[in-house]
Amino acid sequence: MLSPGNRCKEHAAGRLGTDAEVDALTRFLLSDDASFISGSYRLVDGGYSAH
Repeated sequence: MLSPGNRCKEHAAGRLGTDAEVDALTRFLLSDDASFISGSYRLVDGGYSAH
């Protein structure tokens, strides 16, 4: 298992995300501002999956 420091190096953002960052996307998707978004898949992974 990688240590937190090594995991950070694997992310394009160079750090792990915070609860607040995930919360922000969740709140947006639950808001009326996202009323036209449906059936999409959003990753909140700091660019890790693009690696």
